[in-house]
Amino acid sequence: MTLLSDGVKKTAKAGRKVKIALVIPPSMEIEQIWCPNLPIGLAYLAAVLEKNGHELTVFDCPALGIDHKNLAAKIASFEPDVVGITSVTPTIKSALLAVHNAKETYPNAAVVLGGPHPTFLDSQILSEQPDVDVVVRGEGEETIIELLPRLVGSGDLQSVLGISFRKNGHVIRTPDRPFIQNLDELPRPAYQYFTLKKYQFFGKTILPILTSRGCPFQCSYCVSSRMIGKMFRTRKPISVVDELEWLRDVHGAGAFSFYDDAFTYDERRAIKICEEIQKRKIGVPWDCQTRVDRISEEVLVKMRDADCQLVSFGAESGCQKILDAVNKMTTIEQNEKAVKMAKEVGLSVAMSVIIGYPGETPETLKQTFNFIRRTEPDYVYLCVATPYPGTALRNTLEDLGWKMSTDWSQYDLQTPVYENPLLPVDLVETRREFYNRFYSWSYILRQSLRGTFYSKNMARTALNDRLWRMKLPRWIFSGLKKVRSQPKSPRTV
Repeated sequence: MTLLSDGVKKTAKAGRKVKIALVIPPSMEIEQIWCPNLPIGLAYLAAVLEKNGHELTVFDCPALGIDHKNLAAKIASFEPDVVGITSVTPTIKSALLAVHNAKETYPNAAVVLGGPHPTFLDSQILSEQPDVDVVVRGEGEETIIELLPRLVGSGDLQSVLGISFRKNGHVIRTPDRPFIQNLDELPRPAYQYFTLKKYQFFGKTILPILTSRGCPFQCSYCVSSRMIGKMFRTRKPISVVDELEWLRDVHGAGAFSFYDDAFTYDERRAIKICEEIQKRKIGVPWDCQTRVDRISEEVLVKMRDADCQLVSFGAESGCQKILDAVNKMTTIEQNEKAVKMAKEVGLSVAMSVIIGYPGETPETLKQTFNFIRRTEPDYVYLCVATPYPGTALRNTLEDLGWKMSTDWSQYDLQTPVYENPLLPVDLVETRREFYNRFYSWSYILRQSLRGTFYSKNMARTALNDRLWRMKLPRWIFSGLKKVRSQPKSPRTV
């Protein structure tokens, strides 16, 4: 066989259908914690591969409980030309183990790694991991279609934009690929390759939809603008609601989750989507996330009337000094006004908050908790500041010389991964105490009585978590899922 690049072998003639296995790596935890967030990015890749005539399968290991040994056997049985593995930072250890096992079990396959973590640490991964043949950086739909025939055919990898690979012992990084401008040209996500019943949450299948890409903002803890661009690119409202109908009628969606970084960034467009949802009587509850400075009473009312039940805001802090440090470009007053406005029109409000950011003190933490008490959101996700590769936060910590953990599995937004000499506070205990107070028995009762799909889910999740933390006998939890709340967007990982 002819070497295409270091480690990549010519396995087939150009032009024939390529067999590719797409992999979400297994959980590395002994006791798996399942988060029912369907991987829409991989579903888009599957869709473009299918559209272009390739033969594919998807191994969704966490959903199906596939461990590394079984994954290797499944890959060998499928006999792919290419194995594509996606990874965020907390799963990179598992992803690299899957890479090694794939090569060992079926060495004829080229292995491609993609996702946020490989995008920003491509050179390190390729230098240290000989089993990784190619890294796809950023948006992958156009890149993978251009890459496949070269992996199994001509071998001219250097002409493919947006990839990194080895050649003659050196890492080659081709220029970044321009971002996809017309999102309506993308096929709908290929959910037929996923076991959708595994994505049910308390009786309903919650399916994601992406109506835009790109984030014009530069928050220091986030890589969204580097992964999917700074320019806000959108789909037409008609196309969006066509897909909602399809999700409901073809895939049995009982709820929709809008995965846009800021659904209401363009308020007029968001209103048109809501009006079209009402016009067609979609009749399915949904949630979205957006910014506090990109809403109005008008758009919130339209969302409510179109069956939105939950809106999520990245409030981040109750201290203006910390908001400025993370480059959020919002104010405490805007945060308070947004939460109040959304609650007054009848929407449930979720809020994400960062604790332990450089500059945090016991006093700034107190301001944040006072802010939460004042605004009374329905749900709070308390994130420990985490310096993911590619973020400005990581650069700041490197400049400060603060020690950071090299155990990527700890980068889960719950575990402190760097030493903050200016904050003599146990953030894990702080987080635990906050959740014990916030998600109280009265909270569970209050959300249950509200009666909406999302409020009942919040109550059930809080109940499960309280029972779990009480360390009751294991048999009590038969039939109960322990669900760990996580941000659904890939933007931070």
